[in-house]
Amino acid sequence: MSSLVAAFVLASVHVFAGRLRQLNRLPRSRWLSMAGGVSVAYVFVHLLPELARGQEVLGGSDWWLLSYLEHHVWLLALLGLATFYGVERVIKVHRRRLPADQEPHAGVFWLHIGAFAIYNGLIGYLLIHGENSSLTTLMLYCVAMSLHFLVNDFALQSDHKGLFRRRGRWLLAAMPLAGWTLGLASEVSELAVSALTAFVGGSIILNVLKEELPEERDSRFSAFLLGSVGYSVLLLSVQGS
Repeated sequence: MSSLVAAFVLASVHVFAGRLRQLNRLPRSRWLSMAGGVSVAYVFVHLLPELARGQEVLGGSDWWLLSYLEHHVWLLALLGLATFYGVERVIKVHRRRLPADQEPHAGVFWLHIGAFAIYNGLIGYLLIHGENSSLTTLMLYCVAMSLHFLVNDFALQSDHKGLFRRRGRWLLAAMPLAGWTLGLASEVSELAVSALTAFVGGSIILNVLKEELPEERDSRFSAFLLGSVGYSVLLLSVQGS
C-alpha cells in the first residue's frame, strides 16, 4: 500500500505542477534548481552505489552478451544518458525552426512524450522492485523522483506549450501507476532490476543537468548546491543509521 501511495504522489506531480506558474520564469526559479540538486544527489549517493552492487550481479550472469561487456552496468547508465540526450537534440533542433509561441509538430511531440512516458513507467516500476525495502527508503525515493518530475514537467511545458498541458501531462501522470501495476503483476530477476536502475540513473543525470547548465536559464547554483548537499546529508544519515 505504501508503494501505491507513492505512485499516486508521483502521478499527482504532473497533474498539479501547472498550477505553480510562478516557478516557470527566468531567471530560473531557485526551487527548481534545488529540486534538481535533490534528484542528482539521490543518483550519486544512493543509485550509483546500487549500480556498483549491480555490477557484481550482472558480472555473474551466464548470458554471453552481459559477460562480454565487462562494465555493462555503467554502459547501461551511459545508454540512459545518451538516449535522452539524443531525444533532446531532436527537440531542440525542431524548436529552433519554429516561432517561439508555436506548438511543435505532433510527431515530434509524441516522440518526446513517449520517451518520458516510458521513463516515468520505469520509475513507477522500481517502486515495487527497486531498492525500496523499507518505508524510509521508499519515502526518500518518492521525494527525489517527485521533485525530478517537477523539473521535467516545467521543461516539457516550455518545449510543447499548450499541447503538453492538454495531452502530455495526463499520459505522464498515468505512467507511474501503470509501471507500479506492471511491477505488482510481474516478477523479474535481480539482474533486470539492476539494469533498469542503471538506465534510470543515467537518464536522471542528463535530464537534470540539461535544465541547469544552459546559460540562458540563468540557474541558481546556490540553490542547486543546497539541494544536493542537504539531500546527500539526509541520505548518508539514513544509510548510516
